[in-house]
Amino acid sequence: MITRRALCLIALALTLPAEATEFRLREAPMLTERVAKGQLPPLNQRLPRTMLIVDPVEEKTIGTYGGEMRSLAVRARDLRYLSANGYTRLVGYNEKLELVPDLVESLETDGRSFTFTLREGHRWSNGEPFTTDDFRYWWDDVANNKDLSPAGPPDTLIVDGQLPRVTFIDERRVRFAWEKPNPRFLPALAAPRPLAIFSPSAYLKKFHAKYTDRKQLDALAQKAKLKSWATLHNRLDDPYEQGNREMPVLGPWVNTTEQPATRFIFERNPYYHRVDWAGQQLPYIDRVVIDISAAGLFAAKANAGDVDLLMRGLSMADVPVLKQGEKDHAYTTLLWPDARGSAYALYPNLTTNDPEWRKLNRDVRFRRALSLGLDRRIINNALLFGLGIESNNTVMPESALYQDRFRYTWMRHDISEANRLLDDIGLVKRDALGFRLLPDGRTAEIIVEVDGEASDVIDALQLISEFWTDIGIKLFVKPQDRTILRQRAYAGQTVMVASPGLDNAIPTAQMPPSELAPVRQDHYSWSKWGQFTETQGKSGEKPDLKEAQELASLYQRWSQTADTDEQERIWNQMLTINADQQFTIGTVTGQLQPIVIARNLKNVPKRAVFSWEPTSLMGIYRLDQFYYGGDTK
Repeated sequence: MITRRALCLIALALTLPAEATEFRLREAPMLTERVAKGQLPPLNQRLPRTMLIVDPVEEKTIGTYGGEMRSLAVRARDLRYLSANGYTRLVGYNEKLELVPDLVESLETDGRSFTFTLREGHRWSNGEPFTTDDFRYWWDDVANNKDLSPAGPPDTLIVDGQLPRVTFIDERRVRFAWEKPNPRFLPALAAPRPLAIFSPSAYLKKFHAKYTDRKQLDALAQKAKLKSWATLHNRLDDPYEQGNREMPVLGPWVNTTEQPATRFIFERNPYYHRVDWAGQQLPYIDRVVIDISAAGLFAAKANAGDVDLLMRGLSMADVPVLKQGEKDHAYTTLLWPDARGSAYALYPNLTTNDPEWRKLNRDVRFRRALSLGLDRRIINNALLFGLGIESNNTVMPESALYQDRFRYTWMRHDISEANRLLDDIGLVKRDALGFRLLPDGRTAEIIVEVDGEASDVIDALQLISEFWTDIGIKLFVKPQDRTILRQRAYAGQTVMVASPGLDNAIPTAQMPPSELAPVRQDHYSWSKWGQFTETQGKSGEKPDLKEAQELASLYQRWSQTADTDEQERIWNQMLTINADQQFTIGTVTGQLQPIVIARNLKNVPKRAVFSWEPTSLMGIYRLDQFYYGGDTK
């Protein structure tokens, strides 16, 4: 929950625990030689005057310095997951899902006006000051520069068609203000891929035509085989994917490896703003090493002891292999509940180009029949060892917004009722094999497209194919490259997509319900409706289904209020509509995410909720406080 007290917290006002009564700043041994040689200022000159002293968390202990944490990624682009796990934000969620200051010293807000106060003396990883000049540069020279941002500032900053008034009060204070509330703003800043409203200006000005000779920039762009200075600038401005090792950062580790490479080494940021309650600058771990590897080898490499921390790319099917190697290679396999709305969900495309399937997908009787045709108990037993929860694609019991009816509406296995609904629609004719026929004479064969790397979802579809045979619906599984799949969905070429459910199934009322309304292009059930919203009507299609229009209206109401009670009422209405309408068809949730950790890696929660949003993978559990106890690797 967002509270003025939480948002205005000043780090140095924290009460230190008894074991830290002697608070003295302590330098990481890795950096002492550089300080002695004059290559780095002493720690007290590198930290902000109002450093963030991390709040003592139950089960977390004061750590020791050193070590190298090894992990894996499929491609260099996946370095972005270290950005999510490092989780350094202007404001971010703590483990209670409360928004608290992080990079900023404090924030004052009434829901319409947001005044950020930066930490005095805060610096980027290259030693350059982090001030409101970095916000000014982003706002004036990036977000409102047509060469760099043709579409203008991000949609999150637009309220009722109006951009914010941005005021740079002094070098430490900046204000974003709107005439109406903007409840999307802070959650966007705390997201796994955060809304960026500042850039390292001292670095990027060297590549901006306003500050550097245009001919010089054109030559640099040509050398890099890029079209223009703007393309070059946007490639180098890489705060999230971390492919540009020259770009300074504010997170716990800094990339030291130039692409292309098969191994990337991240080293501690000597100017990182967090310290523990004993005065030790975080992070505890000196380096993070990420090797590029085929996804199919992740479990085998973990089994061989080649990783210290790994979660993405592992599934329950890997658990037997992972368990085999635990004894010989000194690691442990944790199993955390995955906070997705459904492990395997179906997305009927209500904006598909095919007119017959569009008509069927928009008929609530059809969507309900498909849901009633599923035997979720068998899916649970076959794929999740019976450990999951048979459910619609909705919020989990761990969310304060949860109600049983969201989970159970239209989710029972009822072949008789499913067949009755399909008959009522008029799908009564059948082919020689007993499958129903569409009005145009085609067999009712649903082509369900799926990410080709999502083997568990593909396995679920094989079971669903058998269930739907009992109601006369044929299913064809079509694996696709993920990028191609999204492009096809956005173009209306898919009839149905299978994918995991809600990204955030443990929301609070103050988190945007954008997954429940036709406002995002990346929602497979209504990509064209989402396009229409995201482009302010320039592309896509305007929602023309009554219930979808109601969801869009409710989302608009949520976006215009700072009243938490009203936000909760709106969430309740939207969850009710989604469950009744079955816009997405869930199967089972509560699946477990295997997480491999080195046995001597400390301060890792033994059990916690795992998700992309809002936990930012493991971000809210503070990777910078993980450390090696005993022999390090």
